[in-house]
Amino acid sequence: MKSAFRLNRSKYFFCFFLLPMLVVAQDSLRTVVAKQGDGIYSLLRENGINPTKFYNQFVALNAKDLGEDEVLYMGRTYLLPDTLSIGKVDKIEDEIKYPIFGEDFARVDSVSNRLGDTVYYLISGHGGPDPGAVDRYDGKLIAEDEYAYDVTLRLARELLSHGAEVHIIVQDGNDGIRDDRILEVDTDEIVIPDQAIPLKQLARLKQRTEAVNDLYSKNRGKYQRLLVTHVDSRSRGTNIDVFFYHHEKSKNGKRLAESIHLTFLRKYRKFQPNRVYNGTFMERSGLYVVKNTLPAMAYIEIGNLRSKKDQRRILDPDNRQALAKWISEGILLDYESSKMGGSK
Repeated sequence: MKSAFRLNRSKYFFCFFLLPMLVVAQDSLRTVVAKQGDGIYSLLRENGINPTKFYNQFVALNAKDLGEDEVLYMGRTYLLPDTLSIGKVDKIEDEIKYPIFGEDFARVDSVSNRLGDTVYYLISGHGGPDPGAVDRYDGKLIAEDEYAYDVTLRLARELLSHGAEVHIIVQDGNDGIRDDRILEVDTDEIVIPDQAIPLKQLARLKQRTEAVNDLYSKNRGKYQRLLVTHVDSRSRGTNIDVFFYHHEKSKNGKRLAESIHLTFLRKYRKFQPNRVYNGTFMERSGLYVVKNTLPAMAYIEIGNLRSKKDQRRILDPDNRQALAKWISEGILLDYESSKMGGSK
């Protein structure tokens, strides 16, 4: 069986099996009435259910009662997922486990096959001896590479749920997705297949670029894209919105960055109508990874780690999940618009 994910098999493993999904009588599940201001994340948390694990199951159970962008209707009754008997929906699906996501998140539900013909490479910034931007929160050290990696894992999980083949270039075998505000800083990240990350910056960038380009050559002819995730470091008083870079000569990279940017614009208009979204997408061809990687790509900065306002956004695990989901929706928009245009 062809795998939809690439790991160094000497360090990690994953299993495939079919899970027969039972048809659950609606009266066997708990229900809840949505209040004003409720979203799926808050509703699940208020009812003791982990939204990262059970979001997709909630959507599957309640699809006919959700509005655009999966919003809840105030006063409407919703079914809550059965957390003791995971994945009870009225059809049979493939269940695949990916240990890289951690024990609690290893199971990935199949939501669709909308990305079934695609290959995505995901790079989280820094790692190993280089933590990237650092600051302190409540007296504890926080580092860019840990938060960029967490968002990257969440994005990988979203893309896999839509049938994509995903390659996580920078990996930490014992972190997984973490629903904590303070993510412990370590230095044991590697670049696939099992390369220690060098201390010198140029060597680090060259190493991950070569890893992507080698995979790109092996997958030549397929629809391939690269996403790079960073957390910016600016002066403490500067809060920034999520923004995107692409290569000036890459039409496909521009469309990818623009598609994700448009998705963020639409989400902000819907969920934060009184707040102006100032994120941008632009060319920045001089960045090493932007300049030297072969796939069309988008380079994403998710906030300023040294801004207290941005910290509140980045440290909240629900916000990190929302970032990953919005990015994935932009990726879906890009892919489906590219199919209409016939581009790879």
